[in-house]
Amino acid sequence: MSKKEVLHILGEKIELGESAKVSFNVAKLHTQNTIDVPVIIERSKKPGPTVLITAGIHGDEVNGVEIVRQIIAKGINKPKKGTIICIPVINVFGFIHMDREFPDGRDLNRVFPGIKGGSLASRVAFKLVTEILPHADLVLDFHTGGADRFNSAQVRIIKGEKILDDLAKVFGAPFVFYSKNINKSFRNTCYKLGVPILLFEGGKSFHIDNTVTNTGVNGAKRVLHYLDMLNRKFKVSEPKKSCVYITNSRWIRANYSGMFKSTIAINAEVKKGDVIGNITDPYGSFNHFVKAPNDGYIFNINESPIIYQGDAIFHITTKLKS
Repeated sequence: MSKKEVLHILGEKIELGESAKVSFNVAKLHTQNTIDVPVIIERSKKPGPTVLITAGIHGDEVNGVEIVRQIIAKGINKPKKGTIICIPVINVFGFIHMDREFPDGRDLNRVFPGIKGGSLASRVAFKLVTEILPHADLVLDFHTGGADRFNSAQVRIIKGEKILDDLAKVFGAPFVFYSKNINKSFRNTCYKLGVPILLFEGGKSFHIDNTVTNTGVNGAKRVLHYLDMLNRKFKVSEPKKSCVYITNSRWIRANYSGMFKSTIAINAEVKKGDVIGNITDPYGSFNHFVKAPNDGYIFNINESPIIYQGDAIFHITTKLKS
């Protein structure tokens, strides 16, 4: 058989038309219990591209995990041609404890491509990059807004990559956010290795939002359909609204500490001077109105009821792609 007909991954051999759940063994707990990350692999009998679908790089980002779970549960990961590899929870340690980071205190998404003999997080990154990523022709990586900051459903890519522009348009999220790759991130490592990656952001930590989840699942279906990999039993619908392309943005920060409440919905288009929220004190003697500093779309809202001076409370677009 040719190399394309047999997939050699994590010590297993998987042929065309086969399904497998292989173990991504990362480490043992201090109790000597083994922690295994399940990797779900579905291969069509017909050769084709390999798509890697990941989530849970941060253990508290459960909305991304839910998107990949649904992709598997609904059978979307069973391709008409090619191979789909799903890793719903990369940071199992953090997921168990509902913690963003690894037990060693490191952010997995800041240690790529990792070191074989490095920290725990670095070793996991190294194994992912050396043993799984080389098989991928495309990566769909699902994330969630950190802390109490609720992200609009969005795809993040870098400027100047036509293949990413095309795929982001196909995905059909409400926003495409052109942002630079962060050093030592999974996205930057994929870019350096020449593997196209769409990074999806939506919702907030410790929370599952149905609208965001549906956007992520439908986006994955559209991309697989575009690659002629989606099973014929699934229908693909066009996005209800045209995508907004963000080339520049700014954070609106709190001028005062206090109790905070947004008065607009996520994805809202606002005009300069519009009241978009207010900051009060617990005693009813203070009420500060937060106003939009410019025309734009609000694509992130801090949903924490208590904020401090300088906290990021809204993310607003400042320049859109014409």
